[in-house]
Amino acid sequence: MAIGGGAAPHHNPPGDVDSPAGALPDFEQPLLRAHGGLQAGKQDPAAAHDHEAQCPPDTAGATSLRTCFNGLNALSGVGLLSIPYALAEGGWLSLILLLAVAMVCCYTGQLLQRCMGASPAVRGYPDIGALAFGRKGRFAVSAFMYAELYLVAIGFLILEGDNLDKLFPGTSLRLGNGLLVVSGKPLFIVLVSVAILPTTWLRNLGVLAYVSASGVLASAVLVLCVLWAAVVDGVGFQGKGTSLLNVRGLPTALGLYTFCYCGHAIFPTLCNSMKEKDKFSKVLVICFVACTLNYGSMAILGYLMYGDEVESQVTLNLPEGKLSSRLAIYTALINPFSKYALMVTPVATAIEERLLAGNNKRSMNMLIRTFIVLSTVIIALTVPFFGHLMALVGSLLSVMASMLLPCICYLKIFGLARCSRAEVALIGAIIVLGSLVAASGTYSSVKKIIDEF
Repeated sequence: MAIGGGAAPHHNPPGDVDSPAGALPDFEQPLLRAHGGLQAGKQDPAAAHDHEAQCPPDTAGATSLRTCFNGLNALSGVGLLSIPYALAEGGWLSLILLLAVAMVCCYTGQLLQRCMGASPAVRGYPDIGALAFGRKGRFAVSAFMYAELYLVAIGFLILEGDNLDKLFPGTSLRLGNGLLVVSGKPLFIVLVSVAILPTTWLRNLGVLAYVSASGVLASAVLVLCVLWAAVVDGVGFQGKGTSLLNVRGLPTALGLYTFCYCGHAIFPTLCNSMKEKDKFSKVLVICFVACTLNYGSMAILGYLMYGDEVESQVTLNLPEGKLSSRLAIYTALINPFSKYALMVTPVATAIEERLLAGNNKRSMNMLIRTFIVLSTVIIALTVPFFGHLMALVGSLLSVMASMLLPCICYLKIFGLARCSRAEVALIGAIIVLGSLVAASGTYSSVKKIIDEF
């Protein structure tokens, strides 16, 4: 995929997002020169088979406050549990990298907004890929999106199994007069998958989306519970976190930091839902600042409390039997349980559209979704390493979706000639450094997963 200047705007219809990006009319000034609003768009025929693009915008439009809460919910996820582990891997100075990752991801989120303003046909992230590189671009963006969602769903099962095993240690299930005994974490992974399975059969996930909005409150409660365990329950701050910089652990730390900010897949949808789309940039900044403060607080608290002994999920370190520990674990369990179906549904929808070709039989839909859940259970039982898996997702997929693809698509759509030298230099630096993070982090995560077997 070559990056070059835009072509003359009269070569392609303005509503065709599968056309080359250079053929778009009425480009606005690049991001570092001006901030403009997005155009109201029409539905792209090429996006008919794109699940994200099928979600219509709110006819009334969401307020900035509502969009802010939706953005916070997208960014505040299970990454909060692993952020102390990431700090332990990288050392105190890696907090500078957390801030840098937040700034870069916020900037690339604004690049996506600018890409949406280039054509009224853009409704979702895959449309931006199609706008830049045609059908191949749509396929590439969709592939990274679906792979990320699938692996995050697997991470949810691992997280549920770990924390339930801590809540109910020694639990086992005997089948066939003791011929088969399932106990501990594998048992809870299977039980959770059975409980979650019916939610994946729902075609209308409005109820689940409403429940998952509690994620913002849950993230704040988690930090308060950890603080309570330190101050009231006697864990204290023993000064165990003494590592200033751990170079060998930086790839893992960077991967986990990036995973914390992997909400770019839904940024276009959030932007489209707003009444005043020109305010999305400010909303984005508020969301990233608030989440960075929350992530930073949890990282510092967890590392001061447990140092290098902190687990990949800080809830596993909390003292057993304490109210704060139980509340933290229960809170941590709510988010994955309510969001699993939201992660799996776009993947299932894409498979159904390919295999069923419009013949949406209820039984076939349920069968496909059951097989998807079963596959995530098998992988969760095979690779039960939450920290390493999330580092892999962050390094390989989140870096691509949150850093590299927005930059590449932006340069392709607007062309080098339309961007200032400072902007080209900044985007070039993000692409180079992001590629290094992706390569080193992926290698480190895969190596650690292999070493665990």
